[in-house]
Amino acid sequence: MKETGLARYRPKHFQWRAEGRVGVLTLDRPEKKNPLTFESYGELRDLFRGLSAARDIKAVVVTGAGGNFCSKMSEPELLEFTGMTGDLVKAMRHCPQPIIAAVDGVCAGAGAIIALFSDLRYGTRDAKVAFLFTRVGLAGCDMGACAMLPRVIGQGRAAELLYTGRAMSGEEGLAWGFFNALAEPGQVLKAALDAAQQLASGPTFAHGMTKKMLREEWAVGLDKAIEMEAQAQAICMQTRDFRRAYEAFVAKQKPVFEGD
Repeated sequence: MKETGLARYRPKHFQWRAEGRVGVLTLDRPEKKNPLTFESYGELRDLFRGLSAARDIKAVVVTGAGGNFCSKMSEPELLEFTGMTGDLVKAMRHCPQPIIAAVDGVCAGAGAIIALFSDLRYGTRDAKVAFLFTRVGLAGCDMGACAMLPRVIGQGRAAELLYTGRAMSGEEGLAWGFFNALAEPGQVLKAALDAAQQLASGPTFAHGMTKKMLREEWAVGLDKAIEMEAQAQAICMQTRDFRRAYEAFVAKQKPVFEGD
């Protein structure tokens, strides 16, 4: 994997392609509803870590082949690889590119976590998102679920899903804020790609800073958060994209951002 370019990256355990400056990651074991394997966990982790140094990919879409997003693994596999699975979601949160999940059909277990830790989520009415860990004798706290899910849908709703393991429907996911929008099954990937292309053509350095602040401000008080954001904006004001936006505003034109 090159340090500065991932458009031509060729993984072994999932599909990856570039559409302009958007990387499209497809989980592709449709005959088994796209479960993750030991090898795919590690390769996904390494890809998201590598994105931190990538210059050609500005946003990422994650989806599944064959009408499903991703199903669960078995209990022994999850217990053995808890460290690796945690590293995967940490890499997702630390890479600067926005990650957009396009979810249709079954999205369960580790797949539900990947969708949860994406920055934006597009679904369908047929989507069934389930955090199944308690159904195989595991705690619902796997892979950061107890930290992230309450922040996305609220404590009470998160508790119900994590205790029961029941599936959240697409309409529930939209009403509760898990999904940003719903699309028709054949259009959900297009909706995610359109959003990703829009983000990829924007001020991508500033997007990365936004993602960093969303992560780092969890554990600080309001005064500290305001100070952190002042420092973040001062850094962004030194970028060429900020200068481009200022000059376009003066000229009454639309800015063309280049990500630097």
